[in-house]
Amino acid sequence: MKKSVLVLGLAALFLTSCGEKKKEEVKKEVKVVVADNIELGKKLFAEKTCVACHQPDMKVIGPSIKDINKIYAEQNGDIVKFLKGEAEPIVDTDPGQVAIMKANLDGFVKNMSDEELVALASYMKSIK
Repeated sequence: MKKSVLVLGLAALFLTSCGEKKKEEVKKEVKVVVADNIELGKKLFAEKTCVACHQPDMKVIGPSIKDINKIYAEQNGDIVKFLKGEAEPIVDTDPGQVAIMKANLDGFVKNMSDEELVALASYMKSIK
């Protein structure tokens, strides 16, 4: 009886200790994927000329990335849906600005994959 309890106790200890290492490995993998996604987004932000109108903390032609992040967070908006044309603008709703942004979305963003759009949004959200 004592041997059975000892064996069961050791088995439980062994199984629980194995699970902790797996959690650490998953966390590391997630961090790598997120970092890769942000890097891809940064590259796309430059390549798709978003940087011509949007700077991290300064309004140029369009609002700053920080302002975009703030408003999307406050209003629980979805940047990816906006980029896909599935949501109305919530940051700069001036008709002239909307027309400029729509032309850019149709010209540069329309042909991006969902993965690329998520990466672009991840990069923008990484700017604090």
